[in-house]
Amino acid sequence: MLKFYFNGSPNPTKVALFLEESGLPYEAIAIDTRTGDQFKPEFLAINPNGKVPAIVDGDVTVFDSNAILLYLAEKTGKFLPPSTPANRGALLSWLMFVATGVGPFSGQAVHFKHFSPEKVPYAHDRYQYEAMRHYSVLDQHLAKNRYMVGDTYTIVDMDIWGWARMIPFILGNEAWEKLPNLKRLFDEIDARPAAAQAKTLKDRHPFKAEMDEEARKIMFKHLAT
Repeated sequence: MLKFYFNGSPNPTKVALFLEESGLPYEAIAIDTRTGDQFKPEFLAINPNGKVPAIVDGDVTVFDSNAILLYLAEKTGKFLPPSTPANRGALLSWLMFVATGVGPFSGQAVHFKHFSPEKVPYAHDRYQYEAMRHYSVLDQHLAKNRYMVGDTYTIVDMDIWGWARMIPFILGNEAWEKLPNLKRLFDEIDARPAAAQAKTLKDRHPFKAEMDEEARKIMFKHLAT
């Protein structure tokens, strides 16, 4: 059975959505990043970068959420667009756009908005701007397309849902007013039964809830040095 190493953050949650949508049997293994599970030797042997998610599928190991989505989609033949060169190009482009843009800028926006031990106005403003700019690119594309790759619900939409559900935390509650097309896609996916299962997976496993000083030093190692 496929082993899925996860927590409740955006990247693992979008993989959980695929697993629930596809019906693939899997064993969920909680990695509590607030207690340091990600730095234990047994997990680093799976993902040397010490990040979730990761999967072990028999003798195959895959880490990075976008790589996992693409691997699982190709393994099952599910949630891919019709097989044309144009669709393949769009699928890969948007997957990489999330991997290199939406995710990193959202993560930094959250850090400087909520977790930085000192206020750095320039860093806060830059990452807030870039996060919104990336979400706006998605919104503009969705103004002319039902899904990210034409009329087919694919792993790209799952990829985006994982981060879009955090937009109020990343950018503030008012941000949705500027992203109506992205909100439309988010609401559609969020209403799916598989999304409910993906979001509540973390509730069925013990995770440390407090972001105390110990957790900060574990999660943000530069603080400990």
